[in-house]
Amino acid sequence: MPLRNRVTPLSELVADSGRGLVYGNRGCLHDDRGNIRRRYAGKRWIACRLEFRGWLRRPLLQPGRFTELFFLDEATAFAAGHRPCALCRRADYDRFGSLWRRLHPGDAGADAIDARLHGERVALDTRAQRHHEAPLDDLPDGAFVLRDGAPWLVRGADLLRWTPAGYTARAPRPSREQARVITPPSLLSVLAADWRPLVPLLHPSADRRPT
Repeated sequence: MPLRNRVTPLSELVADSGRGLVYGNRGCLHDDRGNIRRRYAGKRWIACRLEFRGWLRRPLLQPGRFTELFFLDEATAFAAGHRPCALCRRADYDRFGSLWRRLHPGDAGADAIDARLHGERVALDTRAQRHHEAPLDDLPDGAFVLRDGAPWLVRGADLLRWTPAGYTARAPRPSREQARVITPPSLLSVLAADWRPLVPLLHPSADRRPT
C-alpha cells in the first residue's frame, strides 16, 4: 500500500505509488501507526534532494520523527509552499536567500522567510491553502493555477494538467485572462528570476508532446 506522503500543488497529502523527484518535510504529521493526522506542524516547510551524503532512513513515518514527503518536482513543491533546504541544497538556499532579500529587504534568515511564506500559503482563520488572483499572461513558467478545481502548470504558451505521475493534458494558455494562482506570490517572483535549482524544476513529462 502506498503511503499518504505525496504532496499535490494544492498542498494536499495523497497516497500514490510514484515517489516524485523532490523530497521534503513540514514537521511530524503522522501518529505512531503512520496515519496522517495533520497537514503541517510548524512553519518550516522545506524541499530537499532525494539523495544526500548517502543518508537513508527506513522505515518511513517513524513515530515522533518528521514525515517524509515527496513532490513531483520543484514547481510542485513551490506551489505547495515549500522552499529549498539549507542543508542538502545549500547553493540553492543561498541563491534563494539572495533573491528573497531583494524582494523583502527586512527579512533576514530562515525564520523570517518561513514566517512570511506561511502567511502567503495558509489562511490563518481556516488553515486552508491561500490562493490569489493575477493576470495569466504575467505568470512565469513553473507557476500553478487552478482551473475547474484542478492544478495546471504554466509552461510557455501552454497549460499542463498535474497528476501524481506527471503532466498529462495540455491546453493553450489563454491570453488576457485573470487566473486563480496557487503558487505563493513570493515564490512566483523567485520563478520569474530564472530559477534553476539543483533538483528538477519540472518533471520530464512537461516536455512531452501528445503524439
